[in-house]
Amino acid sequence: MKLEKTNAARILDRMKLPYELVEYTVDPENLAADHVAKELGEPIEQVFKTLVLRGDKNGILVCVVAGNREVDLKKAAKVSGNKKVEMIAMKELLPLTGYIRGGCTSIGMKKHYPTYISEEALTFPFIYVSAGKRGLQLKLSPADLLKAADATAADIATDLE
Repeated sequence: MKLEKTNAARILDRMKLPYELVEYTVDPENLAADHVAKELGEPIEQVFKTLVLRGDKNGILVCVVAGNREVDLKKAAKVSGNKKVEMIAMKELLPLTGYIRGGCTSIGMKKHYPTYISEEALTFPFIYVSAGKRGLQLKLSPADLLKAADATAADIATDLE
């Protein structure tokens, strides 16, 4: 069965960047990265989540962090030139990005926002990020994700409490 290409996959095709589309079973009750990692049979450290935040000075920004970590708001504020940042309200996700919770990716949002990928991504040959819809992940090299999302690798994550 051929998987339906998402906008993010089409952008990667246009940029001639290699990737793999990987399907998984969605649990609407559990959209967390650990569920996705378990479904993929991959370590949680290699399954990254895309989070959208708002800074007090520079507006919307995107942070991509490993599933076993969370965005460090102080570090994210510093790297993005803000005094403070906070997560956007869930209802803002679709209008701002064109994506829904559990299917948000840093590639091909409605508008390009400053994007920061947690630097530990670079320690892996490949990582998984949402392909832009629930139930579909992109497997690609961190360097290619940086290119496709026009992102910066940065120290933005902290261990989950």
